[in-house]
Amino acid sequence: MWRSWCVVTAAVVLLSTNWVRAAELSPEETVKNYLTALKAGKFADAYEYISKAMAQNKSKDDWVKDQQWVMQMAEAKIFEFKIYPGKVEGDKAYVPNVLSSQDKYLNQLGVEEQELYTLIREDGRWKINQQQIVEREDVDKWFPAGAKASK
Repeated sequence: MWRSWCVVTAAVVLLSTNWVRAAELSPEETVKNYLTALKAGKFADAYEYISKAMAQNKSKDDWVKDQQWVMQMAEAKIFEFKIYPGKVEGDKAYVPNVLSSQDKYLNQLGVEEQELYTLIREDGRWKINQQQIVEREDVDKWFPAGAKASK
């Protein structure tokens, strides 16, 4: 009996520790986990890192189906990414990233792009709320010298 109780207690502690660790991800770790999941085609995992607004209030299943369809139709591939230190301003964070990807519509040549992820606090965690391409005139604001994408 004592042994069973110890095993159950250890399992609960381990599960709650993992949940706390996930809840305490930095904005940079959140973006890294999101992009890692997208690169691997694990859209259900990626969904955990986006805000309700970014998901357009869709259920996980609906969002996953949409992402699968978009990635397949666009023949989109993520080759690699490099995340740079973000800036936290209250309940918002901004995380720059250089993305190496390719698709058949917008980036046929696979040119690297500088992106900026805006994150918000939602349900006690950092969640990606927006992703945008950084305009040429704003690159120095978000990226350290030498971190420019090859354009």
